[in-house]
Amino acid sequence: MLYREAGQFKATYVEDSQIFPIRQDKVGMALILVVAFAGIPLLSLTGLMTDYFFTAILTPFLIFALATLGLNILTGYAGQLSLGTAAFMAVGAFASYNFILRVDGMPILAAFALGGLCAAAVGIVFGLPSMRVRGFYLAAATLATQFFVVWILTKIGWFTNYSSSGVITAQKIEMFGYTFDSALSKYLFVLAIVALLALLAKNMVRSNVGRSWMAIRDMDMAAEVIGFRPLRTKLLAFAVSSFYCGVAGALFAYAYLGTVEPEGFSLDLSFRILFMVIIGGVGSILGSFFGAAFIVLVPIGLNILTGFLENSAGISLPSGISSSIELMVFGAMIIFFLIVEPHGLARLWQIGKEKLRLWPFPH
Repeated sequence: MLYREAGQFKATYVEDSQIFPIRQDKVGMALILVVAFAGIPLLSLTGLMTDYFFTAILTPFLIFALATLGLNILTGYAGQLSLGTAAFMAVGAFASYNFILRVDGMPILAAFALGGLCAAAVGIVFGLPSMRVRGFYLAAATLATQFFVVWILTKIGWFTNYSSSGVITAQKIEMFGYTFDSALSKYLFVLAIVALLALLAKNMVRSNVGRSWMAIRDMDMAAEVIGFRPLRTKLLAFAVSSFYCGVAGALFAYAYLGTVEPEGFSLDLSFRILFMVIIGGVGSILGSFFGAAFIVLVPIGLNILTGFLENSAGISLPSGISSSIELMVFGAMIIFFLIVEPHGLARLWQIGKEKLRLWPFPH
């Protein structure tokens, strides 16, 4: 069946099923990867980009984008609301730490993958109620995951190697004899993992697995009638989502915090990632990156603005005003997108391309 999108016609199902079926999407993705892998490191080598940009902006942005992508798979594509994202991240981080600690010669990538699998196993266990409950009640069930996992990690000393404070220093990121200890090297390490998993997720949601998730999301009873197995489909969504969150948690501990501690994966982190999904766009791979960028950049922008008002304009502001304004902005944006554009920034970006014809490639 012929159809038109951005001025390009697709005549076969094979062309339509490609991971990037539109020509400008392929060009845009190639440019983004070139800038991320080559352009930004070159700016760093020339001194135009300091370590602050990597440690405070780019690296956390990529990690949060990966966690948001994991939650988006479960909530946006499979329609299963979850408030326990930080718990699955904690499982991935602590599992990776213990694999490296207790298994001699464990490669860092293998430890992260095994940590993600442990998080997937926990996700399957706590996803079992999804067959009986949904909506608010399922959110409450996943919220219990958050409290239970943090409690287990705090009370059982084996997970923290019997640390008296519960805070343990993460091992160094080493691979093939090279230690990723600089801000730039950690950024490139995280970028490679996030880019790979994002492309896998993009391909997955366009496959039969993704279609089964969306069928269950839109109308689970009708999906069951036409042959989809709801329990299997939902548990697979919980497993894949938790795997992504587990890997993100390992990166969060090793490449960003530098420590592995239960308090680093609090309920506040779960809500923050949920905000990223809502603002960026539910059911959108690109929206996961938009939402993460928004949540990471807004506090930095507010700090710059309040500093400018105090130093340059001479306006005296109460202490802690930035954090209060930050919460107000997040709340206002969530209400705005839920009312005006439920599909978030990703949908606004798509509308902008359609209206302004930002990619005038020939047919």
